[in-house]
Amino acid sequence: MSVAFGGTLEEYQALYREKNAHLDQALVRVTPYEFYREIFPEGSFERKGCYEDSRPNGIAVSLPGKGGGVNGIALELEGSGVTRRCIITDDLKKLNELMGTDFTIMSPISYFGKKRTGKMARFLFALAFDLDGVGMPQLRDVIHQMSKGILPKATFVVNSGTGLHLYYVLSEPVPMYPQNQHYLKELKYSLTRQIWNRFTSTIKQPQMQGLMQGFRVVGSGSKLGKDYPVVAYRFGDRVELDSLLDFVPASNGERQKLQGIMRKASMPLTEAKEKYPDWYERRIVNGERRGRWTVKRDLYDWWLRRIRDEIKVGHRYHGIMTLAIYAKKCGVDEVELRRDAYSLLEPYDDMSIEEVNRFTKDDVEAALSMFNEDYVTFPRDDIARLSGMAMPVNKRNWRKQSEHLGRARAVQAFDDPDGRWRNREGRPKVQETVFEWRQRHMEGRKADCHRDTGLDPKTIRKWWDYPYQEVSDFNMANSTEGNS
Repeated sequence: MSVAFGGTLEEYQALYREKNAHLDQALVRVTPYEFYREIFPEGSFERKGCYEDSRPNGIAVSLPGKGGGVNGIALELEGSGVTRRCIITDDLKKLNELMGTDFTIMSPISYFGKKRTGKMARFLFALAFDLDGVGMPQLRDVIHQMSKGILPKATFVVNSGTGLHLYYVLSEPVPMYPQNQHYLKELKYSLTRQIWNRFTSTIKQPQMQGLMQGFRVVGSGSKLGKDYPVVAYRFGDRVELDSLLDFVPASNGERQKLQGIMRKASMPLTEAKEKYPDWYERRIVNGERRGRWTVKRDLYDWWLRRIRDEIKVGHRYHGIMTLAIYAKKCGVDEVELRRDAYSLLEPYDDMSIEEVNRFTKDDVEAALSMFNEDYVTFPRDDIARLSGMAMPVNKRNWRKQSEHLGRARAVQAFDDPDGRWRNREGRPKVQETVFEWRQRHMEGRKADCHRDTGLDPKTIRKWWDYPYQEVSDFNMANSTEGNS
């Protein structure tokens, strides 16, 4: 059966049953307990009531208005909505209480405390991928490509209702150090581009998802309702993390990039102390948090305009999620943020092609949970991937070019009124060439400078930041923008 966009709820429910029938023949259905015990082996979490274990736990989240009758779930306010959080201890018994909920999510990660943030994450137990636009032809092709080694074989294939979730359970959980999170995030993006192809989904543009993404709990309700629960099937074995690199194409440089990040991620602290003593002193010895700049609210207004006009189905949640991040980054208060976010609810819902993919208040509330200081350093490239929109680089701190250049020249005149930097004392002529090229090309790269001037790349790197660095330092000290 093939259901085109705009299919009725009844058609999707029939497709759900057909998928289950096919998967029951091809794979082995597992219970929710078997599924989560495989991902989180005994000893992964703290024993219930045994706080001396000092172990992290799993966290399941029921969104506002969904499954509110669940017992034993802690309440925590986020904005004006209520998010019901359930701490999953080592016996996994709390998962039984989530089977009757409409919309409960959980990520294959353990956390300290009650917040699902990168800072509180301890171990990643599996890489999970959400694949939408999956009819019967696409389901058969997913199984075929994984069976033939075209795609990595998932440990579990999950019928999520209208799509599939693919879980790659790792042979060993990976510590969620910041450098590891960077590598794992890039690996997930690269694998998503391979898994989401023209044979496995009817949707052309892959929908990128972050490393911390939560997925509907197996056994709980899907988008189709509680009578159509999320069902898991065992397919492959546990996977070695490094083996997944074999499925990243080497031709476009992605694999080499990931290998480079992996080498940095595995650098021992003793080596980092020797190579980066300033960083080691600030972050490790003094325990300083990663710094950030305050951003002018122009960035917030710019992004709000963009997500009103350019956002597409599949990225609506991430558009508002990023708006919440920028609101915190730009000093916009929560009242204004919530007003702006809810102004998008009706137009976003009007974009829905399928009845099962409506955009609701629950989606808005979930996105607004990112109004949190922990997310203000969310990278620009990740925002572009998740929102499906290009993120132009603005190196003028959101000022007009004339104002930006005027500031740079003022600093230059103040710091060096006699113009000694202009090669009057025998300094290399190339220094002046590099500096003047950068003045004319404020957003230029070293490669562009090499192409235009013909200078040796080593020479360009040598003089790239002098005396331009003095201007940059002044801009940074007086700027109100951060890295978006």
